[in-house]
Amino acid sequence: MRGFSKAIITGNLTRDPELRNTPSGATVCSFSVAVNRVYKDSNGDQKEEVSFLDCTAWGRLGETIAQYAKRGTGVLVSGRLSQRSFEGKDGVKRSRVEIVVEDFNFVGGGGGRDGGASGGSSYGGASGGTGADAPEVPDEIPEGDIDLSEVPF
Repeated sequence: MRGFSKAIITGNLTRDPELRNTPSGATVCSFSVAVNRVYKDSNGDQKEEVSFLDCTAWGRLGETIAQYAKRGTGVLVSGRLSQRSFEGKDGVKRSRVEIVVEDFNFVGGGGGRDGGASGGSSYGGASGGTGADAPEVPDEIPEGDIDLSEVPF
């Protein structure tokens, strides 16, 4: 039997995305998303729980996230779960589960660069490029005042 993993999360970036290139020249973007959950405990008191989930986006998809997102940006991310094992600086074996981003949306209106993005256009796909029906993403955001109705996401 073949396995299947899929994660869909929505939350806010906890730090600015980090864009880098692998030794083979592939582009990869790393970021973390905070996902909040509010619930009532056994006494009826409202509690909040926050999970911090590491995400990795490859190729053009990662470049787009790094270009238009920053700490606080609201995103909806979907992708597969991937577990990596490595040895820490202290010599102890560790493992980490992360979401390998296959698709994402900017959500909300307060977290993106220059005042944030609103709406929810989707970018991504398993190939890591923009979807066929997604608007073209400009190479740069112009300086000065921006009319958010003209932002392509």
